[in-house]
Amino acid sequence: MENCRIIAIGDNVCDKYLSRGKMYPGGQCVNTCVYAVMNGAKAAYLGKYGNDEVAACVQDTLKAIGIDDSRCRHFEGENGFALVTLKGNDRVFLGSNKGGIAKEHPFDFTEEDFTYIKGFHLIYTNLNSYIEENLPELKETGVPIAYDFSTRWTDGYLEKVCPYITVAILSCAHLSKEEREREMKKVQSYGVPVVLGTVGEDGSYVLYKDEILYAKAVYAEDVIDTMGAGDSYFTAFLCSLLESSQTGAIAEGDDEKMKERLQDAMDRGASFAARVCAMEGAFGYGTPVLGKTEI
Repeated sequence: MENCRIIAIGDNVCDKYLSRGKMYPGGQCVNTCVYAVMNGAKAAYLGKYGNDEVAACVQDTLKAIGIDDSRCRHFEGENGFALVTLKGNDRVFLGSNKGGIAKEHPFDFTEEDFTYIKGFHLIYTNLNSYIEENLPELKETGVPIAYDFSTRWTDGYLEKVCPYITVAILSCAHLSKEEREREMKKVQSYGVPVVLGTVGEDGSYVLYKDEILYAKAVYAEDVIDTMGAGDSYFTAFLCSLLESSQTGAIAEGDDEKMKERLQDAMDRGASFAARVCAMEGAFGYGTPVLGKTEI
């Protein structure tokens, strides 16, 4: 399928690198939009902005890249930001303001929002987006949802979220093989067709219809910054699945064809993530740090 369209609904931040004196626009949803464009897809962002320098940085960047954020909400107060430093080439989070104003205001989606969202092939969101209560109405749009659980989930959280999503990503590098398979199968048991478990430099796994597929990681040359490695993998993975679809569906066709699509998607995700590690921040666009530098 050509002209894939992805809308990311949820978080935006600036990552303030205290070790560099720079801040970089990001947040998993903003990263996903930018990486989707880099993979040849159309992307839009729907989130919540404060009215400070951080919000302006994110908005200016999305405008420069050509990503539509016209459906975003605007509030008085502090935009989301995170404090970061580097240990070698690995980013280390020092803390955040938990999304700033985003945690204080509901989305309050309108019929106009839902009509807009229906124009996309996929919704991406995550556990940092304060969106759990909106998942039932987003599912009603008929647009499949991809959801990133990062490393933080509980049985209760999975039970609440999984019935509404089509693709789940779990960051599993901290788990043993047995724990990873157990958690991925648990997600599948709640009705998620495609479950992706990433393990960093050790590659990635997909669980589909009780079968586990594996792909090696791609060695990243000239690593500058690992910020965005997971988001870039997941975005390229999703773009590959949409492009290989005849109808726009994530999961379609016979099982053998679907396994080929999933294997190709994992390989593409790994290759793209390796490229992104050569960028400062999640995708560049650094500016001098403005605003607060402590939580």
